Amino acid sequence: MTSTIPPINRAGWPFITAFAIATVLLAILWEPLGWIGAVLTLWCAYFFRDPDRVTPTRDGLVISPADGVVQMIADAVPPPEIGLGETPRTRVSVFMNVFNVHVNRIPMGGKIVKLAYRPGKFLNASLDKASEFNERQTIHLRTEDGKDFIVVQIAGLVARRIKCDITEGQDVTCGSRFGLIRFGSRVDVYLPDGVTPLVIEGQTTIAGETVLADMSTQEPTRIGEVR
Repeated sequence: MTSTIPPINRAGWPFITAFAIATVLLAILWEPLGWIGAVLTLWCAYFFRDPDRVTPTRDGLVISPADGVVQMIADAVPPPEIGLGETPRTRVSVFMNVFNVHVNRIPMGGKIVKLAYRPGKFLNASLDKASEFNERQTIHLRTEDGKDFIVVQIAGLVARRIKCDITEGQDVTCGSRFGLIRFGSRVDVYLPDGVTPLVIEGQTTIAGETVLADMSTQEPTRIGEVR
């Protein structure tokens, strides 16, 4: 039987341990503080949960790198530090709040061509200007057939740490884990020219499972409505 309790990402254990120690100390000082600490410790463990996902494996599918909501879909120039020119590409932005799973996943199998970190501000990640001004980690991924994808981990108002566990030259598999952002943030995916998103602004995505785009179809841009 599959466990209903998801595993904890290893990056979370130092924080959970620190919260637990603080809880014990607070309980010694005053019992009600200990209960508050216990709640915060449980929330910390919940934040760093890392459930398995069932990733569609058909060639051509682009999978969401993050849990959250599609905040915006727009044409935008990729981050300049990645060196892919100033031609706008379709950018799909997924915003994660503090209750989402924050483990990020590879959207398309291929090779990591370049990694570029840039320090910056900590504006609300739901704002469009966060793509330009916030601290970010940019990943240039190239598929076997030469398609270029750009994935950008963006720090947010609360997020103060971007963790990226891949290296340049590494071969990666669609849906595999590659990092996380603490605590509430955004992930942008820049699609290759001619690839149309299959998600809609306001749609909820699941990292490693939701199909963002399909490179083998010419389906027109989708529209939707709240029901």
